[in-house]
Amino acid sequence: MEPIRLLFDSSNHLLVTLRADGLYGLASMDASDHSWHELAKLETSAGTQPILCALLSSSQHAEGNWQTIHNLNSLPKATDLEQVLKSIDDQLYRIPYLGMGENEYIYRFRTTKERNRSIYIDGQSEALYQSALCLAIKEARRTKEKSSGEPAVLDFGAVSYVIPSHFGFCLGVQNAIERAYETVAMHPDKRVFMLSELIHNPFVNEDLLARGLRYLQTDKGLPLCADGQIASGVDAPEALWNQLTENDIVIIPAFGATNEDKARLIRRGLSIRENDATCMLVEKVWKAARRYAQEGYTVLIHGKSEHEETKATFSNSSSYGPALMLRNMEHARRLAEVIQADPSQKLALFEASFAGLYSKGFDPLKDLEKIAVVNQTTLLRNETLSIIDYLRDVIASKYGETEVANHLWSKGKGDTLCYATQVNQDALHKAVEQNIDAALVVGGKNSSNTFQLYRVCAERFGERAHYIQSEKNILSLEAVRHYIFPYNLTNVPSTVEEDRPLFRKPIDKPRILLTGGASCPDGIIQQVIHRINGFFPPDSIRPVEDILEAIGSNT
Repeated sequence: MEPIRLLFDSSNHLLVTLRADGLYGLASMDASDHSWHELAKLETSAGTQPILCALLSSSQHAEGNWQTIHNLNSLPKATDLEQVLKSIDDQLYRIPYLGMGENEYIYRFRTTKERNRSIYIDGQSEALYQSALCLAIKEARRTKEKSSGEPAVLDFGAVSYVIPSHFGFCLGVQNAIERAYETVAMHPDKRVFMLSELIHNPFVNEDLLARGLRYLQTDKGLPLCADGQIASGVDAPEALWNQLTENDIVIIPAFGATNEDKARLIRRGLSIRENDATCMLVEKVWKAARRYAQEGYTVLIHGKSEHEETKATFSNSSSYGPALMLRNMEHARRLAEVIQADPSQKLALFEASFAGLYSKGFDPLKDLEKIAVVNQTTLLRNETLSIIDYLRDVIASKYGETEVANHLWSKGKGDTLCYATQVNQDALHKAVEQNIDAALVVGGKNSSNTFQLYRVCAERFGERAHYIQSEKNILSLEAVRHYIFPYNLTNVPSTVEEDRPLFRKPIDKPRILLTGGASCPDGIIQQVIHRINGFFPPDSIRPVEDILEAIGSNT
């Protein structure tokens, strides 16, 4: 049968025709005019009819009747158009990305020359983002972006700071921040939204809010109203999601977005490809998951099911094959019980441990025979590798050592791990070997990668390691307001913060390890240093200029 052809513009409006009978119908297309991609199939009594789709670039223009799918759903439609819209509804998320090659990425990392820090470092936010100290450390210690160097030691006299070679903003976060600030600045006459928090840092998000950007939902996916309150439900009229117009702009953050959220934006006629700031290392995980699924493997995602990135990866993976979320090693052990269980017990065991964490139609009787592991990029590398090694032993025990490769993807163990997260962890491991009196890890309360850095410090220093959000949590040399991250807590604490001593005992000329998560701006690191220095007599603290000169002379 002849294929049905659909033409969309860069804002995801569909070209249709208004017939003489007042019904909207399919527009006729010349097959030679565009590059066509199969989107779906329409099953009719006469057979299967392919539905092909083509895209106009943002520079192209075509005359005709262009409608959003949201509008078409409420307009009178001919039967053929109505059937086609139903057939493509679960594939809408693909439309903006049709034709992308395997080696293409939605938003590649900008090079150093392409960086546009001036867009967000101004009078309003200079203290948040700017730090001469951090810039000097990175230039001196980061000889390679993907390899950690030796830590820097800043000797202020009365107090010293040990700072890893790699800390703070990763390239994906820098990309997303620049995209957000540029978009707000370029469109002063439009409403600009972010799908959810740009990054897990309250100070960055507050600065963007002050510039007019708004969020559609919380980091847990709950819809928001214009006043920032959580809406009563996803279909509530007051939810910003349901007030979007085709003139609005919505930015997808570095974590990515679920296929369902992308489809909602596409139905509204919003351009998402040019406003998609998904980190290319997150997208690398998606590409790997697709490759595994195409080779018949079920994708296991090591991540927190409530995290935006894990939800996006799960949604993406599920579109290609069976997918399942694993939170930690304990979860992996429960999965092993299912894999090794008698077929008659598998379903009950599986449902008991994984309800709500698997893709539609998942069958534990057959979908656990071939597995591949990807991860939430902000988690500890070694934890993911431990899960892979553990599952390898389980597979070897069940099928035999010679059959492991047929049941567990092992061609590139851990090849989806984020190097930016990993190099921050590697650099911190070098720093914790120094003589340290206290450790401060700076980042947002809901930042997974910051917590992983804190775990490294806590394992080495115990309660001399502190998790803080900013310099305001340093109350004095005797008291730090430490954040208790909700991870594997057997008892729910009565508070999420506690005041505790910075040092376990009085120390002359203390050495403090200081690092920040991938969403921590440099300015906050420097503010922490200034805050602590301020507790010492001014004449005992060396000037910042002397420290900068010392860093430069050691390069």
